[in-house]
Amino acid sequence: MVVNTASFCGNTPQYSGLQRLYEEYREQGFTILAFPANDFGEQEPGTDKEIAEFCYTKYALEFPLFSKITVLGENKHPLYRYLTEDTPFKGEIKWNFQKFLIDRSGQVIARYKPGMKPLTPQIVEDIEHALVQT
Repeated sequence: MVVNTASFCGNTPQYSGLQRLYEEYREQGFTILAFPANDFGEQEPGTDKEIAEFCYTKYALEFPLFSKITVLGENKHPLYRYLTEDTPFKGEIKWNFQKFLIDRSGQVIARYKPGMKPLTPQIVEDIEHALVQT
Protein backbone atom coordinates (compact mmCIF):
# COMPACT_ATOMS: atom_id res chain seq x y z
CA MET A 1 0.00 0.00 0.00
CA VAL A 2 1.25 3.47 -0.90
CA VAL A 3 0.01 6.44 1.12
CA ASN A 4 0.84 10.15 1.22
CA THR A 5 1.04 11.30 4.82
CA ALA A 6 1.26 14.41 6.97
CA SER A 7 2.04 14.88 10.65
CA PHE A 8 -0.40 17.71 11.41
CA CYS A 9 -3.58 16.60 9.64
CA GLY A 10 -6.95 15.49 10.93
CA ASN A 11 -6.15 12.14 9.29
CA THR A 12 -2.79 11.75 11.06
CA PRO A 13 -4.24 9.26 13.61
CA GLN A 14 -4.58 6.89 10.64
CA TYR A 15 -0.93 6.05 11.27
CA SER A 16 -2.18 3.80 14.09
CA GLY A 17 -4.48 1.87 11.77
CA LEU A 18 -1.77 1.61 9.12
CA GLN A 19 0.62 0.20 11.72
CA ARG A 20 -2.00 -2.36 12.78
CA LEU A 21 -2.51 -3.44 9.15
CA TYR A 22 1.23 -3.77 8.75
CA GLU A 23 1.55 -5.87 11.91
CA GLU A 24 -1.35 -8.11 10.88
CA TYR A 25 -0.27 -8.82 7.30
CA ARG A 26 3.49 -8.25 7.00
CA GLU A 27 4.30 -11.95 7.44
CA GLN A 28 2.19 -12.56 4.32
CA GLY A 29 4.21 -10.07 2.30
CA PHE A 30 2.17 -6.91 2.87
CA THR A 31 3.90 -3.60 3.42
CA ILE A 32 3.06 0.06 3.55
CA LEU A 33 5.14 2.74 1.87
CA ALA A 34 4.49 6.13 3.48
CA PHE A 35 5.41 9.30 1.62
CA PRO A 36 5.19 12.50 3.67
CA ALA A 37 4.01 15.46 1.60
CA ASN A 38 3.40 19.11 2.42
CA ASP A 39 0.94 19.75 -0.41
CA PHE A 40 -2.22 20.26 1.65
CA GLY A 41 -2.53 23.06 4.17
CA GLU A 42 1.21 22.91 4.96
CA GLN A 43 0.47 20.03 7.32
CA GLU A 44 3.91 18.44 6.89
CA PRO A 45 6.33 21.35 7.40
CA GLY A 46 9.16 19.46 9.09
CA THR A 47 12.41 18.08 7.83
CA ASP A 48 12.74 14.38 7.03
CA LYS A 49 14.43 13.88 10.40
CA GLU A 50 11.66 15.71 12.30
CA ILE A 51 8.96 13.77 10.44
CA ALA A 52 10.64 10.43 11.18
CA GLU A 53 11.11 11.29 14.85
CA PHE A 54 7.43 12.24 15.16
CA CYS A 55 6.17 9.11 13.38
CA TYR A 56 8.46 6.61 15.06
CA THR A 57 8.00 8.13 18.52
CA LYS A 58 4.28 8.96 18.56
CA TYR A 59 3.03 6.06 16.42
CA ALA A 60 5.85 3.48 16.75
CA LEU A 61 5.80 2.93 13.00
CA GLU A 62 7.64 -0.09 11.68
CA PHE A 63 6.86 0.26 7.98
CA PRO A 64 9.00 2.34 5.60
CA LEU A 65 8.69 6.12 5.82
CA PHE A 66 10.33 7.85 2.88
CA SER A 67 11.68 11.37 2.42
CA LYS A 68 9.15 14.15 1.92
CA ILE A 69 7.91 14.46 -1.66
CA THR A 70 5.42 16.46 -3.69
CA VAL A 71 2.24 14.70 -4.82
CA LEU A 72 0.72 17.58 -6.84
CA GLY A 73 1.67 19.98 -9.61
CA GLU A 74 4.68 20.34 -11.83
CA ASN A 75 7.07 18.91 -9.24
CA LYS A 76 4.92 15.82 -8.60
CA HIS A 77 7.08 12.81 -7.72
CA PRO A 78 7.23 10.25 -10.58
CA LEU A 79 5.55 7.61 -8.40
CA TYR A 80 2.57 9.87 -7.86
CA ARG A 81 2.56 10.91 -11.52
CA TYR A 82 2.21 7.20 -12.33
CA LEU A 83 -0.43 6.54 -9.65
CA THR A 84 -2.61 9.49 -10.67
CA GLU A 85 -2.10 9.46 -14.44
CA ASP A 86 -1.20 5.96 -15.65
CA THR A 87 -3.42 3.58 -13.69
CA PRO A 88 -7.15 2.81 -13.76
CA PHE A 89 -7.42 5.11 -10.70
CA LYS A 90 -6.62 8.42 -12.38
CA GLY A 91 -7.16 11.76 -10.69
CA GLU A 92 -5.27 14.16 -8.51
CA ILE A 93 -4.59 13.42 -4.87
CA LYS A 94 -7.33 15.14 -2.88
CA TRP A 95 -5.74 15.29 0.58
CA ASN A 96 -3.33 13.61 2.97
CA PHE A 97 -3.70 9.85 3.52
CA GLN A 98 -4.92 8.93 0.03
CA LYS A 99 -4.21 5.19 -0.19
CA PHE A 100 -3.36 2.98 -3.18
CA LEU A 101 -3.35 -0.81 -2.91
CA ILE A 102 -0.88 -2.56 -5.19
CA ASP A 103 -0.87 -6.30 -5.81
CA ARG A 104 2.11 -8.66 -5.88
CA SER A 105 2.59 -8.11 -9.62
CA GLY A 106 2.81 -4.33 -9.19
CA GLN A 107 -0.66 -3.50 -10.47
CA VAL A 108 -2.65 -0.82 -8.69
CA ILE A 109 -5.87 -2.57 -7.72
CA ALA A 110 -7.63 -0.03 -5.48
CA ARG A 111 -7.62 3.58 -4.42
CA TYR A 112 -9.13 4.78 -1.16
CA LYS A 113 -10.25 8.26 -0.18
CA PRO A 114 -8.15 10.13 2.39
CA GLY A 115 -10.84 9.91 5.07
CA MET A 116 -11.25 6.14 4.68
CA LYS A 117 -9.64 4.65 7.76
CA PRO A 118 -7.11 1.85 7.21
CA LEU A 119 -9.09 -0.74 9.19
CA THR A 120 -12.28 -0.16 7.19
CA PRO A 121 -13.70 -3.58 6.26
CA GLN A 122 -13.39 -2.86 2.52
CA ILE A 123 -9.66 -2.13 2.80
CA VAL A 124 -9.05 -5.19 4.98
CA GLU A 125 -10.99 -7.42 2.56
CA ASP A 126 -9.10 -6.02 -0.43
CA ILE A 127 -5.75 -6.63 1.27
CA GLU A 128 -6.70 -10.17 2.24
CA HIS A 129 -7.89 -10.92 -1.27
CA ALA A 130 -4.71 -9.47 -2.82
CA LEU A 131 -2.49 -11.51 -0.50
CA VAL A 132 -3.98 -14.84 -1.59
CA GLN A 133 -3.44 -14.03 -5.26
CA THR A 134 -0.20 -15.29 -6.81
